[in-house]
Amino acid sequence: MLHELLLALLGFTGDLIVDEREQRKTLGLAFNSDSPLSDECTFKLAPDISFIEPSERDLIERLIKLGFYYRELDRFAKKSRNLSWIRSVTSVHPLERADELSKQSREKKPSVYRRAIANGIGEILSVYRSAVLHIEQKLLAETTPILATVTQGLNKFFVLFPPLYEVILEIERDDIRGGQLLNVLNKRCHCGVPELRTCLQRLLWHGHQVMYNQLAAWMVYGILQDPHGEFFIKRQEDGDLDHRSSQEEISEKLARTSVHETSLTDWHSGFHISLDMLPDYISMRLGESILFAGKAIRVLRNPSPAFQFQKDKSFQQTMGGSQRIQGFMHSDFPETETELDADLTGGELLPQSEADKIEAMLKELKESSEFHKRSFECTVDSVRAIAASHLWQLVVVRADLSGHLKALKDYFLLEKGDFFQCFLEESRQLMRLPPRQSTGESDLMVPFQLAATKTIAEEDKYFSRVSLRMPSFGVTVRSSQADMARSKVSLAGKANLTSDTSVDGWDAIALEYSVDWPMQLFFTQEVLSKYLKVFQYLIRLKRTQMELEKSWASVMHQDHIESAQHRKDGINGSTSQQRRQGIRPMWRVREHMAFLIRNLQFYIQVDVIESQWKVLQTHIHDSQDFTELVGFHQEYLSALISQSFLDIGSVSRILDSIMKLCLQFCWNIESQENNPNTSELENIAEEFNKKSNSLYTILRSSKLAGSQRAPFLRRFLLRLNFNSFYEATARGVLNVVRQRPALPL
Repeated sequence: MLHELLLALLGFTGDLIVDEREQRKTLGLAFNSDSPLSDECTFKLAPDISFIEPSERDLIERLIKLGFYYRELDRFAKKSRNLSWIRSVTSVHPLERADELSKQSREKKPSVYRRAIANGIGEILSVYRSAVLHIEQKLLAETTPILATVTQGLNKFFVLFPPLYEVILEIERDDIRGGQLLNVLNKRCHCGVPELRTCLQRLLWHGHQVMYNQLAAWMVYGILQDPHGEFFIKRQEDGDLDHRSSQEEISEKLARTSVHETSLTDWHSGFHISLDMLPDYISMRLGESILFAGKAIRVLRNPSPAFQFQKDKSFQQTMGGSQRIQGFMHSDFPETETELDADLTGGELLPQSEADKIEAMLKELKESSEFHKRSFECTVDSVRAIAASHLWQLVVVRADLSGHLKALKDYFLLEKGDFFQCFLEESRQLMRLPPRQSTGESDLMVPFQLAATKTIAEEDKYFSRVSLRMPSFGVTVRSSQADMARSKVSLAGKANLTSDTSVDGWDAIALEYSVDWPMQLFFTQEVLSKYLKVFQYLIRLKRTQMELEKSWASVMHQDHIESAQHRKDGINGSTSQQRRQGIRPMWRVREHMAFLIRNLQFYIQVDVIESQWKVLQTHIHDSQDFTELVGFHQEYLSALISQSFLDIGSVSRILDSIMKLCLQFCWNIESQENNPNTSELENIAEEFNKKSNSLYTILRSSKLAGSQRAPFLRRFLLRLNFNSFYEATARGVLNVVRQRPALPL
């Protein structure tokens, strides 16, 4: 009876203690290790035993439940630690290995986290077996009460085994894996039984060992080590790929994708956080820091070959004695560091000492017996700071971020006003006609290149990155024919211009800016589309301002010629004098138009662009964190769009209408030399007065008083209404209201 009981405590039943599940054998259902876990204990005393007292029977049945729990826990541990799927895969041909692995994964669903938990359960079961062995030795050596001795020796396991069995039952029933498994263990660790809490913390420690290994691969080497999809960092395409795809198809797809494109895809959309696998005790902010750190390490360890070649070429020119361009790095660092910069490798972008430092911090967390949330957060933040700092060094110092930002300001924000003034003047007559379907871009390229020849210096190395484009008219016409392999970010399709808001086909003029690695990490397609939105608005504004000036100069020039001709010929100029007298009110309208357009242009260029540029430069100077720079730059662009009222539909629509009216006015007034009828000009002037008064009304609207843009609206209004002219005009218009009919009494 003693040995029957001891064997039952180790999961082996016999004649006195039976397993009800073994009755399936009589029905032809063999019991094996892959059978599902039972919800209730199936170990029972044989019903035909009559020599045991009822009290002893109850005690024995309570004891043998430990044997049932032991067997189920042991079965779970063996099943989870089964590595036959690895052996089966390594025995096949390498080309069939991926398909075999996928097939085995679908059938048995291997999990490295379950395997780690199984190792922890194996440790607990080892202690239990030692306790049973100690009881057997004690009972054989001494004459002591059997049931009392067994109960006393295994008493602590009555507290441990039932909750542990509930854990594995939940894992098996719900197929819990990865971060979800860590969640289950972490929640159950919050209990009031010290012994149980210690065991569950040990199991959680084993699970964290797997997580720390995955974190080390991701945050030290930039490698996603997750064969079974259990890590909370996942590839974006994992959910979209058909798992039945063969290894050959995947390899062929990867072969078609260049290393350069893969790097950009990985950074922008290659990886994401799986909320299902993110443990509850790891915040989303911390998860995003881990995601960023790993992506940054991937970038630093895998620089673009083209970027390395450019650095090597620049170094050779410098060492050859060329002094034409003095770089920031060459002036501030000794020659030894410049020599290191020549041979740009992933190891240099992320020094081995920094990688060792990251690995040491993660190793310290891994060796801790308990998970300390505060320590984990500090470590992740430190790793993220290291990665962000080195990425900042790459983008800001090595790739010259300030130079690119200045180039975008020069060309997209019209900082080089002389260039665009010359371009608009050279293309003025061309833009009087609608663009031709086949040669619209080529026609524009002539004044574009001519303006560049007149105003752009040879030292401007960024102008070659700028290209002019008409989105509706085919191929991009580059400003330079330099044969350089660059990645172009096409933004023409992003222009939100419709026939309702555009004056003519030339409103769709767009610029493209060619960016190389690693600047594509900073200047994304979304960022450059915002620059394009502001550019198209500013170029329309500048064109309108130029037309207002040119129309005055053109008519005045023609008028002076006619007057001189009349004086020379001795002809009475009364007719010409009457025509000038009749059109004089229109020149006051033109001055009002020019006043509004000039103030709007001055407000945007000075109060918005220049002030925000100074703020951005301060942030760049003070920050050494890449993510902070990205945030500051996003704030800069958002401020440009917001303070220019491009995102306030009511204001932007009125300003677009005013610019449209100004252009129509200019074209009509120049054609009035041979047509004394001014009715069309009067209609335009009347419509302009209505629009300008509506603009004033909106700027003073109480609906926008509580808006964040209210200070900028007031600043623009102050420029327009400095002498209360707009206010008086608007009041005059608003007071002209039809009297409402009296209501009948």
